[in-house]
Amino acid sequence: MRLMSFRLGSNDLAKTRAFYDATFAALGVPRYETPPEYPVVMYRLPDGVSFTAGPARDGEPATHANGGTIVFEADSEEAVRAWHAAGIANGGTCEGPPDPRPRVRDAFGAYMRDPDGNKLAAYYGLTMA
Repeated sequence: MRLMSFRLGSNDLAKTRAFYDATFAALGVPRYETPPEYPVVMYRLPDGVSFTAGPARDGEPATHANGGTIVFEADSEEAVRAWHAAGIANGGTCEGPPDPRPRVRDAFGAYMRDPDGNKLAAYYGLTMA
């Protein structure tokens, strides 16, 4: 089995687009253009997984997961720093600055929340073994 895509809710697509365009650009991932009739932003990650953000399909306000964190892999410590800086500059809030993370297998990582409160992290050197 393979993960194909995941989607986060957004209550302000313009803020979401600015935030994710900036943070994914820092990791080398461009936005995937979607037809105008689809009110979402989408990014195709290097492994083929699609990351999408947009309004909740049921029309209710989008909310973030309590205890959930989405972790992205970065190619370097500099990319982690750039990702974090881009997110903060585009409406994100810091949940942990770029630093060595001795408790996480000595990887280098950072945490933040997107404009809708979804918790994100970027790591360099984190192995899942």
